[in-house]
Parts: sequence; C-alpha cells; structure tokens
Amino acid sequence: MKQWLYCLLVVLFAPPLAAADMRFNMTPGVTEISGKVYHLHMTILYICCAIGLVVFGVMIYAMINHRKSKGAVASHFHESTKVEIAWTIIPFIILILMAIPATKTLIAMEDPSNADLTVKVTGSQWKWHYSYFDQDIDFYSILATPRPQIEGSEAKGEHYLLEVDKPLVLPINRKIRFLMTSEDVIHSWWVPAFAVKKDANPGFINEAWTRIDKPGIYRGQCAELCGKDHGFMPIVVQALPEAEFDAWVEEQKQAANAAAQAAQAALSQTLTKEELMAQGEQVYLGHCAACHQPNGEGLQGVFPHLKGSPIAVGPLSGHLEIVLNGKAGTAMQAFGKQLTAQEIAAVITYERNAWGNNTGDAVQAKDVDAHKSGGSTSEPTATPAASTTTDSPKATAEPVASVDPASLPTLSHDELMVEGEKVYATLCAACHQLTGAGMPPAFPALAGSAIATGPVANHIDIVMHGKTGTAMQAFGNQLTPQQLAAIITYERNAWGNNTGDTVQPADIARHGQ
Repeated sequence: MKQWLYCLLVVLFAPPLAAADMRFNMTPGVTEISGKVYHLHMTILYICCAIGLVVFGVMIYAMINHRKSKGAVASHFHESTKVEIAWTIIPFIILILMAIPATKTLIAMEDPSNADLTVKVTGSQWKWHYSYFDQDIDFYSILATPRPQIEGSEAKGEHYLLEVDKPLVLPINRKIRFLMTSEDVIHSWWVPAFAVKKDANPGFINEAWTRIDKPGIYRGQCAELCGKDHGFMPIVVQALPEAEFDAWVEEQKQAANAAAQAAQAALSQTLTKEELMAQGEQVYLGHCAACHQPNGEGLQGVFPHLKGSPIAVGPLSGHLEIVLNGKAGTAMQAFGKQLTAQEIAAVITYERNAWGNNTGDAVQAKDVDAHKSGGSTSEPTATPAASTTTDSPKATAEPVASVDPASLPTLSHDELMVEGEKVYATLCAACHQLTGAGMPPAFPALAGSAIATGPVANHIDIVMHGKTGTAMQAFGNQLTPQQLAAIITYERNAWGNNTGDTVQPADIARHGQ
C-alpha cells in the first residue's frame, strides 16, 4: 500500500516541479506579469487535471465494480435534488476560484500607468518602427536574415527569421509603456518572454507595458497575418542594466548627430555610377526586394514590376517622388524618413540601371535633397520631354482647369483606344487587372460596372478626383487631358462594355472647369 501511495505522490508532484523546463509548456518569462501568467496557467491546468482525475476515476471505478459479470443491477431513478444541487454548486465554486486570480492578472496586464519610459511601436509591411518618447531616438528594425538563407542556397542560421538589423533596446527594472499602432494593415507585437501580445491597428493606439527583470536578448514576431511576408517580421529586444541603457541613449544621440553631419557632407559628394550601383543593390535587397522581387519583376497584380517600368525608365522626378513620398492607396511606403539621401540616390540609381533598364542615370544625394526641398531635379538625358501628345503615362500634366478646351486636339475613337490601353496597363491594371475584372472586394471590377457603362460625367469625375475612403486616386493632376480622355474611352469600350462613347480631351478640360 505504501508503494502505491509513493507512486501517487510522484505522479501528482513531479509534473509541477518539471513544468518550467518542459519543451512544449509555457515559460515563466522574465517579467513579473509573465510570471503571473505562467502561474495562472499552471494553476488552471492543475485544476483541470484534478477534475479529470476525479471524473475518470469515478467512471473507471464504476465500470470495474458495477459490471454485469459481477452481478451488478442498475438502479432505476429519475432525479435527485441533492445531486443536481451538488453538480451546480461545485462547478460554480471552481469557476469563482479560477476567475479571481485570472481577473487580478488581467487587470495588472492592462495598467500602463506611472511608466518610466514610453516607446511607440509602429508596424508596417514588413518592419517595425520604434520611437522613444522624450529621448529623440527613433529607428526602423528590419529582418537581418541573409537572402541566401531565405532562398535556400545557404544553411539556416541559429536565429533564422528571428534576427534584425537594429534591436529594440530597453532597460531592466523600469516600467516601459508601449503605444502600438500601424501604418497599413493590422500587425501584432508579441514577445513571449514579456507576456506582451498586442494588436497594432491602423488609426488606433493600443497600450501595453512591461518591466524586465533580467538582462538578455529576447525574441518575438508579428502574431497577426499581415501579408505575404508576415513571417519575415521578427522582434528582437535587448534588455540592458540601467546604467548601460543610459549610456546607450547617449551613444544614440551622438550617432544621430554624426549621421546628420555625414548626410550633410554627402550632399557635396559625387559618387561614381559603380559606387552608387553597389550601395543601391544592398539597399534594394534590404528594403525593396520583398515586394518588387530581387529580379525587379514584382508580383503581377499585387506589386508592380520595376524592370522596364515607366517609373524606373521614365522621368527622374517621378521616380524620386514615389520613393520619397510613397503612393497613397498602395503598399508603396514613403522612404524619405527611412533612408538617407545617399541611400535613396543609390537605390534609385540601381533601379534605373538594373535588369536591363540601362538609363545611364547616376543620381546623387544632392538631387534627392533638391527634390525634397521642392527644387528642380534634372531629368535623364535619355528621357524625351513630356508633352500633351506623348504616349508616356507619366507625362507632366498641366492642371485641367487651366487648359483651354479649344486648344486640344480631336482624336479618332481608335487612336484614343490605343493610347488608353497603354495608360490603363501602366496605371490601372495593378488594381483593376488587365481583364477589367478587378479583385473584389478590394478593387472593384470595371467590366460591366456602373461607372464604366453609366453616365460619362460620373466616370470622368471619379478618374479625375478619385473617391474618398477608397484606394482610388485622383488622376486629374497626374495625367494630361488627352490621357484622361483616352483611358476613359478605353474603359467604356473594352471587355464588352461597348458603350460606343468617344471622350475627347476637350470634354475633360470642360469638366475640370
């Protein structure tokens, strides 16, 4: 009997003693809250195990001792008030006992008050942006796993897909408040060792907090499916003793001053095309290849190609504009604050000369700074000057309201269809598809749509002025009246729409007035 008792004690107490070291169990973490979460988890687990042990023990006892072979006769009864009261009251008491520590832990997790340091965490596809309040420190944290490992041409490293170029650095023994938000889609900032997992929603601010007990490096990742590279969005936190953190803050401020001086000095430097191409390739692989692909061919219908694209081989000002300021309604981010003028000059030089683009352009940091300041940027000598009759969708468009309708040409229906197809394929097909079928519900179809087959005035208005609250941009100041007329004519007669409408540049000019 004693042996059975000893075995029972081992079964009951061995799992709790080894629970923290179990591979598939939760870990106590390195914060007070993570410890509370761990102990709450283990308490609930033990309660569930005890309930299971009692229930299955009674079932097994009943099956063994009340089996037919022993001559057991089933009792016949329909109800028992005592039993019903018991199996109502006992679970209620158990739930109350579980709810009390759970509620205390949840309340503690949601109390970011009296923080010693506040860090704003902004998610974007596919990187994290950290801003330290009252410290004038901010930086982007990007996946640092080498591309050959991702593509399978090299062996995977120890921290494959869980390493970044710049970790978030935090002090121990100080309460840190996090403000979570997003620039594009829903992300989720999750570090298991801190028991912090909070969604970053665009347009909203969520709060979380932690107080780290032990120095070290702690890893996590985005826990919300945020796009095709969701798995390439790691989080690395380096926790330092307080004195070392204060020293790190001073180093960052000095580094920021040195970087500002270097950026200013770069404006007076002229690098060779080869130097720009070498630097540009590294910047492109680190910041652009995830969407546009290392070969510049993009992902059709999602991320546009750069190989032979009107942006990469067209006017330099248009290329600078989209890299610096992004493109509203798309996944194209603004890199003006993410990269230095030298890095932007290098990556644009690379994009304009890689994959057979071969424009011959060598963009300098001073060109980027001039564009930022609103100054003039010289266009590549190989690019024809824009005019109202050019076929290029990126021709410089004069505001429609200032154009005299009488000065505009009258084109045949076929001429407008040919030009309209070119403009559509460049500017519209990424969203609405070459077939006009769109990608509902994100991007509506144009084939048979109420816009493309309805009143012409409505069609002109949405193309010129866009549609608030959607990804539909305003093209009135991006395209010439002739290009606008051509694309609207094309959309109203392609894919079986066949309205027979021929929209002239003069119609566009009159609509703008």
